[in-house]
Amino acid sequence: MARVLAVDPGNVRIGLAISDPTGTIARPLSILRHTSRHEDAIAILKAAAEHEAALIVVGVALDLEGEVGPQARRALRLVDVLSEEGDLPVTTWDESGSTQAAKRGPRRDKLLDARAAAVILQEYLNVQKG
Repeated sequence: MARVLAVDPGNVRIGLAISDPTGTIARPLSILRHTSRHEDAIAILKAAAEHEAALIVVGVALDLEGEVGPQARRALRLVDVLSEEGDLPVTTWDESGSTQAAKRGPRRDKLLDARAAAVILQEYLNVQKG
């Protein structure tokens, strides 16, 4: 497996995380400020290229019944733009609870959204390695 870039999309900040080259371990990467869906997608695709990612995983917040709500619809629209603008495959992963899991970490700083993206990515990688 190659590197995977994960995205935790938010209304204000977008967390990014990247895997190691073997696709085994996730680590927080950076935070982007949300500007517009198109500009966000371009910045995400640039980060993916810079880190030689072969796949982008976008966190989608499903509700308690596993249904798509307003936040999930926004994330899915971002997925559409990433797919249209880039050449990389893009997939989604249920991010429910990722921010709460990231808050349980030792530090509560400005990288919270990137740590949430790392939680999403690590869960995805663990399932893929199965």
